[in-house]
Amino acid sequence: MPIAAATAPLFRRLCLAAVLLALGIGPAVAAGTKVTIAVGGESCICYLPVILARQLGYYEEAGITAELVDFKGGSTALTAVLGGSADIVSGYYDHTVELAAKDKPMQSIVIFDNLPGEVLVVSPKNPEIKKVADLVGKQVGVSAPGSSTDFFLKYVLRKAGVDPNKVPVVGIGLGAPSIAAMEQGQVQAAVMLDPAVTQLEARHADLKILSDTRTQADTRAVFGGDYPGGALYALTTWVKAHPTESEKLAEAVVHTLQWIQHHTPEEIMAKMPPSFTSADPVLYLAALKNAIPTYSKTGLMDPKGAQAVLTVFSEFVPEVKNANIDVKTTYNDEYVTKALAKFGMPSQ
Repeated sequence: MPIAAATAPLFRRLCLAAVLLALGIGPAVAAGTKVTIAVGGESCICYLPVILARQLGYYEEAGITAELVDFKGGSTALTAVLGGSADIVSGYYDHTVELAAKDKPMQSIVIFDNLPGEVLVVSPKNPEIKKVADLVGKQVGVSAPGSSTDFFLKYVLRKAGVDPNKVPVVGIGLGAPSIAAMEQGQVQAAVMLDPAVTQLEARHADLKILSDTRTQADTRAVFGGDYPGGALYALTTWVKAHPTESEKLAEAVVHTLQWIQHHTPEEIMAKMPPSFTSADPVLYLAALKNAIPTYSKTGLMDPKGAQAVLTVFSEFVPEVKNANIDVKTTYNDEYVTKALAKFGMPSQ
C-alpha cells in the first residue's frame, strides 16, 4: 500500500482533532486552567479528599491544573490567599464566618468534612492535667495561631469558664511535628487531628483527652449540633470571577468523595503519597478507618451546620455577634449541585 494511502486516515483523524479542539469540544485537560490551592496541613487526614483528588487525576479529568501548596495550618494557608499568592484555601469552613465580620467575604464551594475531628489532648508528660480548667497558665499547641484549632481551643476554654487569655498558645503544626512537641514537653496540651491523635494514643495508652469531635455524638456534645470541618473556600470576589474554575474544583472533589464511598480504607491508603503513610502504615490505616465516616458523601453544606458555626462564633467573638451575618452568603452549593447531577448522585 502506498505511504500516502496508509497515512490518509491518520491525517484525517489529526485534522478532526484539531477542529474539535478549536471548537472547544476536545478533552477537558487540553484547556486546563491552573489554580493554586493553599492546604492548611497536607498530612492531616481531614484534608485527604483534596490530596486524593490529585492522586486520582480528578483535577485534570475535570479540566483544571491544581497546584497544592502545603502550609503549617489553616490560618497561614488563608493568609496566602488573602495576600494573593494562592487562589483558594483547603481549610476549615469556620474561617468564612469569622472573616464575614471583618468585611472580607469568603465562600466555601465544596464541603468534604462533616465533622471537625479536632481533639484537645494532654501531653503524656503532664498527667497532673485532669480537666480543661487545669490548662490555665499552661502552653497549649495549635496548628497555627488564628487557625481553626485555635478557635476550637478558645471555644472549649470559654465553655469551661476559662479566660482564653490565661492560656498561651503555641503553633506546632500538624502531623509529626505536633506529636514531637507533645512527647518532648514543648507544650502541655494541644489541639490535634488525625492521624496524629491515633498515633499518640497508640504510643500512650493512658493518654488524657479533654475534648473530642471525631464522632457525631462527640461533636454534638461539644457544639450542641453538627459542625462542618474541611472545605475549599475562597474570596467571594474570586468565586464570582472564576465560575468555571470553581465548578471544576467542586467537580473533582465530589468525584473523589464518591470514589471514597466505593473503596476500602486499604484501597484509599494505597493511593495516598508514600510520604504520608510510610512512617507507620498500621496506625495510618487505623486513623483512616476512623476518619472515613466523617467525610461528606455529597459535598453539600448542611445549613444547620453552617448556622451552628455562626452560633458558636457569636458566643466568643464579639465582632461576629455584632455583625448581623447572613450565614447563607458564606457558602455556595451551586457547583456541587452541578457535579452531583453530572455523576448521577442524589443531592440529599
